[in-house]
Amino acid sequence: MIRRLVIGTANRHKLREIKEILAGLPFEVVGITELGFPGEIDEDRPTIEENARKKAHELARRCGALTAADDTGLEVDALGGRPGVLSSRYSGPGATYESNNRKLLAELDGLPAESRRAVFRCVIALADPEGVIATVEGATTGRIVTEPRGTGGFGYDPVFQPDGFELTYAEMGAELKNRLSHRGKAVRALQAFLERAVSGADPALAERLRGGKE
Repeated sequence: MIRRLVIGTANRHKLREIKEILAGLPFEVVGITELGFPGEIDEDRPTIEENARKKAHELARRCGALTAADDTGLEVDALGGRPGVLSSRYSGPGATYESNNRKLLAELDGLPAESRRAVFRCVIALADPEGVIATVEGATTGRIVTEPRGTGGFGYDPVFQPDGFELTYAEMGAELKNRLSHRGKAVRALQAFLERAVSGADPALAERLRGGKE
């Protein structure tokens, strides 16, 4: 039996990363826009976990299927945890990846490497039309480099260098980035949860997941 799992994002980069990691599970993984549903949900909650839970539940109700949605925040120590929950719109209305990076680098201008510590966090919520089933999280520590490097990835990838590597996310291939990244860790946690759920170890949970469209 193949169940449908909707990924509640209109971001094609995120969708591709998530599909690559979840490949092999007994789910038909589809993006929200592939089903013709608008993917925009107002991210007005004070934490990334609350935003993820809100998005997953609202999108699950819209499409009537099991849905996973994430929210991600880059927390920089020297900025008191900013941009955090505002990461995607840090540079204001009409924010782009480039304008967010420019603002971040300007705020850190002149700071030495040891003062540029940061952590990338990703929370994924899994929901059906009845409500949120579970949340999982992934985090990766690193630092913000002094100028963008690399052409891969998206968002803050050109300026985030994970601990133990000389490459930014944007300089890494997809396989390496997915292994190291906050989102990759969160998606693998979701993968492990879904594997346990469909194994039948928790019959009530397995039955609830079968409520998703096939």
